[in-house]
Amino acid sequence: MQDKHHHHNHHEHDCCSHEKPLSKNNEKQAATNLKQTYTCPMHPEVRQIGPGNCPICGMSLEPLEVLLDEGENLELKDMSKRFWISLVFTLPLVVLAMSEKFSANWLQLILATPVVVWSGHPIFHRGWQSVKTWNLNMFTLIALGTLVAYAYSIVATLFPWLFPEGFRNAHTGEVGVYFEASAAIITLVLLGQVLELKARSQTSGAIKGLLGLAPKKALRVNNGIEEEINLSDVHVRDILKVKPGEKIPVDGVITEGKSFIDESMVTGEPIPAEKEIDSKVTGGTINTTGTFLMRAEKIGSDTLLAQIVKMVSEAQRSRAPIQKLADIVSSYFVPAVVVISVITFFVWYFVGPEPKFTYALVNAIAVLIIACPCALGLATPMSIMVGTGKGAQNGILIKNAEVLEVLAKVDTIVLDKTGTITEGKPSLTTVIVVDNSSNEEQILKIAAALEKSSEHPLAQAIVNGATNKGYENLSAVENFSSITGKGVKGIINNKEYFIGNEALMVEQNIDLKNYRITIDELRADGQTVMFLSAQNKISALFAVSDKIKTGVKEAVTKFKRKNVQVIMLTGDNKITAEVVAKKVGIEKVIAEVMPHQKKEVIEKLQNQNHVVAMAGDGINDAPALARAHVGIAMGHGTDIAIESAGVTLVKGDLNGILRARNLSKKTMQNIKQNLFFAFIYNLAGVPIASGILYPFFGILLSPMFASAAMAFSSVSVIANALRLRSAKL
Repeated sequence: MQDKHHHHNHHEHDCCSHEKPLSKNNEKQAATNLKQTYTCPMHPEVRQIGPGNCPICGMSLEPLEVLLDEGENLELKDMSKRFWISLVFTLPLVVLAMSEKFSANWLQLILATPVVVWSGHPIFHRGWQSVKTWNLNMFTLIALGTLVAYAYSIVATLFPWLFPEGFRNAHTGEVGVYFEASAAIITLVLLGQVLELKARSQTSGAIKGLLGLAPKKALRVNNGIEEEINLSDVHVRDILKVKPGEKIPVDGVITEGKSFIDESMVTGEPIPAEKEIDSKVTGGTINTTGTFLMRAEKIGSDTLLAQIVKMVSEAQRSRAPIQKLADIVSSYFVPAVVVISVITFFVWYFVGPEPKFTYALVNAIAVLIIACPCALGLATPMSIMVGTGKGAQNGILIKNAEVLEVLAKVDTIVLDKTGTITEGKPSLTTVIVVDNSSNEEQILKIAAALEKSSEHPLAQAIVNGATNKGYENLSAVENFSSITGKGVKGIINNKEYFIGNEALMVEQNIDLKNYRITIDELRADGQTVMFLSAQNKISALFAVSDKIKTGVKEAVTKFKRKNVQVIMLTGDNKITAEVVAKKVGIEKVIAEVMPHQKKEVIEKLQNQNHVVAMAGDGINDAPALARAHVGIAMGHGTDIAIESAGVTLVKGDLNGILRARNLSKKTMQNIKQNLFFAFIYNLAGVPIASGILYPFFGILLSPMFASAAMAFSSVSVIANALRLRSAKL
């Protein structure tokens, strides 16, 4: 994606090219850096190849793709070097400036010049860029303030006779200069940049943690011969051996052996999961006990871990609606500060005490230096970066910043039954043969043959039921077709069969009144009843039951405590649905709903001014998930319906929704604290710097204090965002 700012993005990186040659490692690192795409945390639309600065806010760009081994941060190294050198010159300069009786303007000029000209080069470079492209930012203000102080001081040192008597020091006869202010400002701003770059590198810690989960090697087994290979050399269908204590290399299926696997790094679930033959395993998780063989199914960028890293990276770069406020303020901010600075100068010059010009200049510079649009711009993106990373470490994948913001406001949660409240692995419990001319084996074979082509979990239950009883070699089905939300039909041995729910039987004019008592009894037990019919007559009834997931009842209770209404929305029969709902404590049930009607139910709730989250396993819930304010896909290991959902729970349990909502609330709280810091800081800082307290308390803010405060405002915002890493979900 080429951005609109790209044409002025080609300016060189601020490390001066004439410095000592790079070491071998640095050369390699620099080569890697030049190939990577970089972006700005505050302006994600800015993209360029190779490092540099954002043309809008002047901040250092960051690699778009976080790498595990990023080598050293050349930007940080450069800024650190400039800071330490400027500190060496600035300390004696400040001491000199404090001595009243010692005439030292020339000495101050000699000490200040390397700081301003060399150490301050990146700051002035960015300030000049901002004026050239008319994207005024923090560096515009710092460069302007420092240059005014430095230029004034040079004139005062070289041409003292231009200044009237009131400007001169009573002891030395020299004109007062501000070399120490200009040098100290640059030193403190560089310190701020160093601290900020260090703190910003920590915000991608979660992604680095996830990248670190993938092992570097795998053990491939070929005709009984084992060989260790690089992870990049693993192919789909390779057989890999995993020993106790090792990380699973890629996503796949166990083909031999069994074990307990610690999946906490992906699901946030501390208890190891039991795995046996045909169980799916996820790359990056840890094998705790047994040795097993597995078949690789997803490798490289297709693995769950790679998908998570990609999703988190994209979410971290997205913008939250709350940021609009900060953006609007920032756009007027710099021009407003320059105007306030000019007004400050004139007010002091005309109504201030003697020496008027000195007071006017110092306060005008302090106003320029203290204002920090950077803190405002960083307030939201930093919290979003840390929050989405924290989510990923707890099995909560957030699609973008907007979802994270809306989730905190959710007051209604709509839950699909199968796969969300229940395990989603229904099993066949009862077969009642009605047709006297057939036995159970024949009936079950016909039903399984029809259901084999269907995706639905209930269909799978019938197919598995036949397989478990050893009924293999199923008949061929002709003219198979699926009837959405009702069932399937097909022709076997020239006879047309229908299998599905009661709605399908009603549509076929099949009378079920003789079986009503049996049907109601099964449903009252929480079982789902399905029917097989042929030639307008019922042939058999099947009852299928699905276990309720552990922890559902507790989660529903917690939602109620937080005044969140929980609704069950299902295509299943009303009686069955109500039995399940009662077991878990859900009071409102909307049952017998066709897939396309689920979306309408969500819309109706939204029209009643509810903020709705919908949780489903994504097979037939996609339209409803997409329609809800927040769609939550309940993942099952590696089969994740990421597309239509805003939040994906790697381990699909309801406590994950609670954790996601807590994460959202804490992130929003953190953003509001950051915005408050930034606003209050600027609202209080600018008037104090302009001297508003002087008439009442005699307080003035020196430009040096102003620059220290400015440097630490951004750092405090980032430090506050990093607190989210230790939040309890």
